[in-house]
Amino acid sequence: MNNSVVNSGRMVWAALRMLLVLTVVTGILYPLAITGIGKALFNDKANGSIVKVDGKEVGSSLIGQSWNIKGTDKPDPKWFQGRPSNSGYDPLSTGSSQLGADDPTLVKAVKAAKKQVADFNGVPESAVPKDAVTGSASAIDPDISPDYADIQVKRVAQANGLTAAQVQKLVNDHTDGRTAGFMGEPHVNVLELNIALRALADKS
Repeated sequence: MNNSVVNSGRMVWAALRMLLVLTVVTGILYPLAITGIGKALFNDKANGSIVKVDGKEVGSSLIGQSWNIKGTDKPDPKWFQGRPSNSGYDPLSTGSSQLGADDPTLVKAVKAAKKQVADFNGVPESAVPKDAVTGSASAIDPDISPDYADIQVKRVAQANGLTAAQVQKLVNDHTDGRTAGFMGEPHVNVLELNIALRALADKS
């Protein structure tokens, strides 16, 4: 009986020591090591890919944001607009609407959005790409398709006193191709594009 109790006590003590060691290694040392390596080799990405202009943080290249007229919920014609977001681009509340492609509510919303985007950019509804009227799975996608950027060029150019050719060049320069040449689709980061647009407009 006594031997049994002693053996059980030894096993419990060994288990507790192992738990303590593994907690320190996997819960403290390993995360600190990985964080340190990340900051040393990929400092920008490890810190959220924050974008700064004139030393001021203006957003993250990984998170979309609204480009509305200040104090309103109306899109500002001076800026390229991103994909719609059900969460208001809130990174703490990501996710799609979960509505099926043939859901009447979604179909109605997409039709209304398509007309709105077409009217806003002065293009026919047939020219409006899918990403202009549908949100991404995360609801915070920072990128748009080159097609969506292209239909905004004329409107953005007029609102900023620039030529369409100048703005189109910005779009072309900020269009990234498929990752490794075959993964994903070509895309344009809206924040980076609008930063370049502001710089060009300020020079004009």
